[in-house]
Amino acid sequence: MKNSLLNTGPGGIGTAGPGLKSRPWTLRPALLLLVTLLLPALRAAAQTAAGEAPEMADTLRRDGKIYVVVAVITVVLTGLLLLLISLDRKVTRLERELKD
Repeated sequence: MKNSLLNTGPGGIGTAGPGLKSRPWTLRPALLLLVTLLLPALRAAAQTAAGEAPEMADTLRRDGKIYVVVAVITVVLTGLLLLLISLDRKVTRLERELKD
């Protein structure tokens, strides 16, 4: 299997031999991917000033409405979990019926 991804020759994707040092360009795609994935996270982190808390969270906490938000989120997530469990049981039952 000469054209396999696991055996691409010195410095290729599937090898960790001495060819890796002689070909630094093999790391360039991985570095570009890493930078591409980190840039949106850095940009999102730069949008909030350090030390400033969101006004909405303080207002909800002060008025006691944060508990309503937490309760609604809990109910929605519980509903999604129950839906997934129900679907899993139905799929398992259908798989058993097809197997028999």
